[in-house]
Amino acid sequence: QLVALCESVNVIMKCSVFYSQTGRKEKGDPLNSAIDKMTKKTRDLRRQLRKAVMDHISDSFLETNVPLLVLIEAAKSGNEKEVKEYAQVFREHANKLVEVANLACSISNNEEGVKLVRMAATQIDSLCPQVINAALTLAARPQSKVAQDNMDVFKDQWEKQVRILTEAVDDITSVDDFLSVSENHILEDVNKCVIALQEGDVDTLDRTAGAIRGRAARVVHIINAEMENYEPGVYTERVLESIKLLSETVMPRFAEQVEVAIEALSTNPPQSFEENEFIDASRLVYDGVRDIRKAVLMIRTPEELEDDSDFEQEDYDTRSRTSVQTEDDQLIAGQSARAIMAQLPQEEKAKIAEQVESFRQEKCKLDAEVAKWDDNGNDIIVLAKQMCMIMMEMTDFTRGKGPLKNSSDVINAAKKIAEAGSRMDKLSRAVADQCPDSACKQDLLAYLQRIALYCHQLNICSKVKAEVQNLGGELIVSGLDSATSLIQAAKNLMNAVVLTVKASYVASTKYQKVYGTAAVNSPVVSWRMKAPEKKPLVKREKPEECQTRVRRGSQKKHISPVQALSEFKAMDSF
Repeated sequence: QLVALCESVNVIMKCSVFYSQTGRKEKGDPLNSAIDKMTKKTRDLRRQLRKAVMDHISDSFLETNVPLLVLIEAAKSGNEKEVKEYAQVFREHANKLVEVANLACSISNNEEGVKLVRMAATQIDSLCPQVINAALTLAARPQSKVAQDNMDVFKDQWEKQVRILTEAVDDITSVDDFLSVSENHILEDVNKCVIALQEGDVDTLDRTAGAIRGRAARVVHIINAEMENYEPGVYTERVLESIKLLSETVMPRFAEQVEVAIEALSTNPPQSFEENEFIDASRLVYDGVRDIRKAVLMIRTPEELEDDSDFEQEDYDTRSRTSVQTEDDQLIAGQSARAIMAQLPQEEKAKIAEQVESFRQEKCKLDAEVAKWDDNGNDIIVLAKQMCMIMMEMTDFTRGKGPLKNSSDVINAAKKIAEAGSRMDKLSRAVADQCPDSACKQDLLAYLQRIALYCHQLNICSKVKAEVQNLGGELIVSGLDSATSLIQAAKNLMNAVVLTVKASYVASTKYQKVYGTAAVNSPVVSWRMKAPEKKPLVKREKPEECQTRVRRGSQKKHISPVQALSEFKAMDSF
């Protein structure tokens, strides 16, 4: 496929040169067509090269410790002939790691990352003969404690360097390409497992199932590391949930079915077992990796997904990725609503930034209010946090960021806020019904009316944004008004939530003060102050600091009372 693409690019370039040398002052249709074809073929070639390199990485960095362990076992048995044979396999494995690492460097633009990869590859190259010599020494003297310890030292050093090289290669390669290649490999391995199962080939079944487990474990490890680069939120939660499902539910079931199948096929004669159970477990592994890939690609822009043809061929996200889906099911080709917001003029972006800053001030007030309380047994605080998180996502959308991609996502977020507001209204009204103080009760009910009003306003603003997108050519022009309306509605709602939380607490204290602890009706929510973070009663000092204090202990300083008092106040406030 790569050769065919190279030949296509070569033919199209020759056509372009021919048309450009015909003496035409303006580009004609044949030349423009040739240029477009060359651009497309070049993009396809670049994508296939990336996938080919990632394919090598996926195979070479799978079960990297197996050749070493086999070499060590042969050395412990004292069989020097086997050690020499396995040493050749180990040397080829090390050379393959270095070769693939250099291939990864050739397609990466990360200069610092490439330097780290090349340094790690150099360490692997120089360490390989030392590991082989240690194995030969152990094979010659398998009972020697010194030879065994020497082998253990080189084993640990090798595993450490391979781990460093693996992490360095992962840093300079695309997670999207890795997931695409891993998904394809797992699909191939699943098919091999099913064929081996039907043919009764135990060795192939065991080996291929081990490869599936290794690939799945590597997917989990890499995506977990990738999620550490993101702030916790809806996006990371969805990805981590997919990872948890694969690692804790799907893979144990697959391993169990593999063990059952191998035991049944290993008997003489082979026993019968449920093949459908094994096939279902294998299919769930593929579906689990595919779900992780879908979750990771959830926040990618259309430009980032443009080169991923495999993803474009799938049905689950075709419309939302290549176009904006509006309320009338019309498609505005090319960009998502979030991408359009990111392309607003700088003047409009500056005005949106001002609105977002005022919104963040209200958010700080809400954060300060909910941070006082333990949310265990207090659904009002839980709902306030949820509403705050969703509103932050909506404001990020107006800046072309965040997990919300299209107008339908914004509308769904507004619906979630309205649902949370309704639940908060129900809880707070229950608190108000039990409050004996009429003034506190009226204040709380007034704030609840504000929440209902602003939830409705936020819902309208999100729908107005969808209607504006239906105008096609007016998308960018009308982006500022709809964005500022959305942020202002979120700001008003945030303020109402802050006041409602405060009023709910005040109403709860009035109820407890009048009726006491022996009341017939129990409180609706439990208001408990959040426990402060644990701090040591005595500050641990570093040894060098202690020595410094001892040396200077003999120096007497006269401290004025005013200075001592000011220091005491500072320590007390801290």
